Amino acid sequence: MGRSDLERLSKEELIELVLRLQRPPKTSRTSSKPPSTDRKEQRERSKPGGAKPGHEGHSRAMSPDVDRLVEHQPDHCPCCRTRLATDLPSETVSEHDTIELPTIKPWIERHRRLAVRCPTCGTRVVAPVPEAAKGTPFGPRVHAMATYLKTFQALSYERLQSAFADLFGLTLSQGGLMNLLRRAQRPFATERDKAVAALRQARVIASDETGVRIEGCNAYHWVFRCSEAVVHHASPTRGSIVVRTMMDGHRPAVWCSDRYSAQQGHADAHQTCLAHLSRGVAYADEISEDVLPSRLKLWLHRAFALAQEVATLAASTLARKRRALERSLEAILAAPTSCDLARDLQSKVRRARDQLLTFAHWPGMVEATNNACERALRPAVIQRKVTNGYRAMWAAEGEADIRTVVDTARLGPGTNAFNTILQTVSA
Repeated sequence: MGRSDLERLSKEELIELVLRLQRPPKTSRTSSKPPSTDRKEQRERSKPGGAKPGHEGHSRAMSPDVDRLVEHQPDHCPCCRTRLATDLPSETVSEHDTIELPTIKPWIERHRRLAVRCPTCGTRVVAPVPEAAKGTPFGPRVHAMATYLKTFQALSYERLQSAFADLFGLTLSQGGLMNLLRRAQRPFATERDKAVAALRQARVIASDETGVRIEGCNAYHWVFRCSEAVVHHASPTRGSIVVRTMMDGHRPAVWCSDRYSAQQGHADAHQTCLAHLSRGVAYADEISEDVLPSRLKLWLHRAFALAQEVATLAASTLARKRRALERSLEAILAAPTSCDLARDLQSKVRRARDQLLTFAHWPGMVEATNNACERALRPAVIQRKVTNGYRAMWAAEGEADIRTVVDTARLGPGTNAFNTILQTVSA
């Protein structure tokens, strides 16, 4: 806005503009911005690090698997200097582990084809080409390690190349790594299809998306989550066509997401993420002198408290508390306010009022927030920041398949990302 534009504004418009410019910037606490964008406090004002007073200490648990056991037994009595026999009864006083990594070196098996002369007819007979010589020279564990480091440790091709050379003494070109990763991604398609099939039968689904760069263009990484599967999907668009294509005609009972329009209208009922809403309320409460944001903040505290105990309440108690929250919200939305920011917040909550307490109608099945999807998207955000995106669409789609298989496996107990990758690649 230039000087001439400002001169055409009325006095009231200039006052409103100045008030808007004086508002504090939004942070991760008052918006959906990541914590990395927050302004860091000065050293003298920052909170001290380390454990807080009263924090219960923890120590490293003893390893259940021991490769070598060394017992230290006294050889003489310090009192009378008597030598102590090794077969005397003993008791364990304490145990201490020392941990070391073994030297990691590639295990190389060379297949050599031989030719011999037939002693009867003199024909030169050559051994057939072994199966090991027909495909890639790298085994499943090499493929799994490259996939794990690239996908879950966010290594670029250059850093991945250095890691293999420095840690394992294995020299690979970046083109060879690309081919290796592309081969490793293929087995994940089958398990991805199983996860998508489970998603298309779920009654409750949550979704979210974040921006990524694919082939130098803006694109999006989507995640869909239900109790049986977590499905990641790379797409060039953020539109609702992504949801419709993923669901393939399936309409669940409840959908959980933020207020983005492309994620609305795909189920019979909808749960708006209260965490998203609470950040907007926190921002309004911080800068507005009106009491309405504070009332909404207290109402959200009551809603979160209900969400924590919703699965333990009797049906009659739950219905009573839900009705009380609905009456309180109706009074807040009907309250007059002179603050534009509070009025905008009031309008936003009014549009979503039928989607705020859906979790209370589905106790134990619907979450009040969409935090699970946001946590599932976080590795993709880190990958975007570290590597600046994907060189090709196949890389983005392949990584989405890998994350789908690993995150779906993590829904069960005792899972390990690398073991899941190795098992899939070896199948």
